Amino acid sequence: GGYDIINNAAIPTPGMQDYRAQYGTLRQSWEVNYQEAAIYLQEGENNDKFFTHPRNPQALAAYLFAHNHLFYMMELVTGLLLMVLSLCEAPAVPSLRLDVYVHATLELFALVMVAFELCMKLRWLGFQTFIRHKRTMVKTCVLLLQFVEAIVVLVRQTSHVRVTRALRPIFLVDCRYCGAVRRNLRQIFQSLPPFIDILLLLLFFMVIFSILGFYLFSHNAANQYFNTLENSIVSLFVLLTTANFPDVMMPAYSQNRWSCVFFIVYLSIELYFIMNLLLAVVFDTFNGVEKMKFKSLLLHKRSAIDHAFQLLVSRQRPNGVSFKQFDGLMRYYRPRMSTRDRFLTFKALNQSSAAMLSLKDFYNFYEVIGLKWKPRKSGEHWFDDLPHTPFLIFKGINILVKSKAFQYAMYVVVAVNGVWILVETFMLDKGFSWSPSVPWSYIVFLTIYGVEMLLKITGLGPLEYFSPGWNLFDFSITLLAFLGLIVVAFGMEPFYFIVVLRPLQLLRLFKIKTRYRNVLDTMFELFPRMASLGLTLIIFYYSFAIVGMEFFAGVIYPNCCKTVGNRTVLDEGYYYLNNFNNILNSFVTLFELTVVNNWYITMEGVTSQTTHWSRLYFMTFYIVTMVVMTIIVAFILDAFVFRMNYSRKNREPVGDPEDENGIVFEVEVMRAEVVATLELYKQSCPGTTSLSSLQGVQLSMERSGLSSVVFRGRRSRTKSDLSMRMY
Repeated sequence: GGYDIINNAAIPTPGMQDYRAQYGTLRQSWEVNYQEAAIYLQEGENNDKFFTHPRNPQALAAYLFAHNHLFYMMELVTGLLLMVLSLCEAPAVPSLRLDVYVHATLELFALVMVAFELCMKLRWLGFQTFIRHKRTMVKTCVLLLQFVEAIVVLVRQTSHVRVTRALRPIFLVDCRYCGAVRRNLRQIFQSLPPFIDILLLLLFFMVIFSILGFYLFSHNAANQYFNTLENSIVSLFVLLTTANFPDVMMPAYSQNRWSCVFFIVYLSIELYFIMNLLLAVVFDTFNGVEKMKFKSLLLHKRSAIDHAFQLLVSRQRPNGVSFKQFDGLMRYYRPRMSTRDRFLTFKALNQSSAAMLSLKDFYNFYEVIGLKWKPRKSGEHWFDDLPHTPFLIFKGINILVKSKAFQYAMYVVVAVNGVWILVETFMLDKGFSWSPSVPWSYIVFLTIYGVEMLLKITGLGPLEYFSPGWNLFDFSITLLAFLGLIVVAFGMEPFYFIVVLRPLQLLRLFKIKTRYRNVLDTMFELFPRMASLGLTLIIFYYSFAIVGMEFFAGVIYPNCCKTVGNRTVLDEGYYYLNNFNNILNSFVTLFELTVVNNWYITMEGVTSQTTHWSRLYFMTFYIVTMVVMTIIVAFILDAFVFRMNYSRKNREPVGDPEDENGIVFEVEVMRAEVVATLELYKQSCPGTTSLSSLQGVQLSMERSGLSSVVFRGRRSRTKSDLSMRMY
């Protein structure tokens, strides 16, 4: 979809509905072009498919209504409300229990909000596109099912078995703010085919060994692990997690020492070969998916830029976008961006220094659009304009804090501090107890860290000091240490945990070695993505918790069951606390199952009180979590390997501003350009645009008597930036 300005008149491109008859002026037609170009660029940025692009005025109104942060927040709150209701519905957390009509009414209200969201989407997409959008159709079907169930609960005033509550996360996942979770789920599904192939191979060997184990060990009446084929399969499945080893081997081993060969061969094939092969296959698939995702996203952005460019050019100037058109675009794409930043962004894109942006220049749109602009100082240091004596003092401090001797001296101090903390802790032979006295070592080391921080801030300047992440980390830990000193000095015992954070200073030692720096840098870069992966895992937990509550709530209780063999004793200890009596208990139980240590005890306890088919629930959960955890491990491996390969392929010199401060652009602005741009604004849109930021640049240049000023734009590097250089 798009429109061109041909012979100073707006006409639709072929195949489009002519809905511009209502716009009688050329300016109105351009405004529609600007808005549609901005929508294309937003679709490219968000990786939205172009078939969802609005096609008429009614669709455009619905699109704009559904694409604002208030609407996104409504989607998020609605999805969270539906999931949080599980705390109040039977089986509820005792302190949060609500009457049936209350939680059913809240559920209906949330579902009505979801229906409203879908109606807006239907209005903007159109019926044909709506029914072809798979995720939207799944959401619609789940909504109808949930509606019927909520009405039934409200009418009957009692809850029934509602396994479909496990589908509620679909409403949250479809929210705009959960785009990273959708990408994770998409990658999991894309990695499934090779995973399933290896999983079938693993299960094939498991069944073969189960049959062999049954024939070898079932004659021993004392061996409850292999007395039936079902128990044999379950025992070897649990053995795959090593949770029941060597218990599962000992009855057979007590009868015949050679029986250990069976278990050694099984574990060697299944655990050490096929499981590692599974990780290797998933990693390879994941790596390929990451490259294809980067390629498709890059091409999608290029296509969005092509569409936007065609909307911003006219027949008289088919090969370039003027600043006037670019400014019109930015008023819709980034309405809060100042006129100064729009002008500087245009200058940064205009690599050819021509009057207009070419398509080649415009392809760098997404790389430049996120820059934060600040005037570059005329001198190299912040103190260059100070009088001679202060200049020499600060210059000496600058040289000191940048010297290798100063850095390694601080490494020695940190190492000594670490050894001292270790010795101090080791000498607490009777355990830790609160003491209001302040250790002298605490004051000494904290003073050294404080002096180091002040020297760096004064020598480098606040802007340069707080730019690198490591300095931010040092500053935060030192500040927390000062807070800890106040806590100890004033006897604020509840906040003593701040003092315990002192050993985090030791992480600074990892800066010495490049490999350690790469590991830590990778870890910090992974935090946002790991958060989305953690949320993905929680969504799986939620669905399995709902199913577990529906079938196993109230099954496990103190002294409920004493079993033998596979079904292990539950009447001793605290294993009865691993139950599904409410959503919170279910989450704790599922986490314990994820860790897999003694997970079969919970499984057999539930099985002894229900039916042997209950084992399918626990086994399925283990396989699903194995898939998710394997994806997480593959993601960490891919990120680390990518970082190491990038470092080897692109050896950037130390001190390169791009290495420490991300992506940096510099633009020189002439006074005549600023004056001409202000005149253009006053002529084209008088009284409608705030020019204070651009006028401030003009006034600053006039006061300083400069004919030009250099602005520096900076933003953080992303994985996409690294991939561009890597591939």
